[in-house]
Amino acid sequence: MAYSIKEIYTTLQGEGFHTGRPAVFVRFAGCNLWTGREEDRATAVCTFCDTDFVGTDGPNGGKFRTAEEAADRIAEIWRSDTGSPEPFVVCTGGEPLLQLDKALIDALHARKAEIAIETNGTIKAPEGIDWICVSPKKDAEIVQRSGDELKLVWHQPEAPPERFAHWDFDHFFLQPMDGPDQARFTREATAYCLTHPKWRLSIQTHKLLGIP
Repeated sequence: MAYSIKEIYTTLQGEGFHTGRPAVFVRFAGCNLWTGREEDRATAVCTFCDTDFVGTDGPNGGKFRTAEEAADRIAEIWRSDTGSPEPFVVCTGGEPLLQLDKALIDALHARKAEIAIETNGTIKAPEGIDWICVSPKKDAEIVQRSGDELKLVWHQPEAPPERFAHWDFDHFFLQPMDGPDQARFTREATAYCLTHPKWRLSIQTHKLLGIP
């Protein structure tokens, strides 16, 4: 299949378990919970997205005809920027599982990549992904209920932490929602983690550092 990718860039992972780790981000175009158009935000399932995932016009973005072509470009950008032969590839979006498939997973593994995804969990992940991070959105039906990391944006009244605490994940994070109420949400999430030690606080450190 062809792949529509908004952008590919190297940075430090800014949130969750791998905070501070160098990575090459692959942002796939499209999402199943919001069109990405501001006029549709109020009626979307996910109303608080802070990412532009529309089109293929971002840095190193484009339409890649094959998995081999996409994997070559991802590995090339990683090697050029880091000098390392083994990419840590973070597949994100939008919703990466609308496009990430076995062919691209195999092509990335053939280039010695470790593959992570950040998904809303509404699509079952294919086999072969090395790190699965699920970030539930409001009352969307979640089918991917296992993985390495569950990262819940606080505060979503329709998605309380108690709903997910028994799911099969190794790590549980609360991440304060960006926006005008971020300071309050940070205080609330901190207080929740203190009284529910299963959960850890995730801060968007890339925004504090001013990096992508």
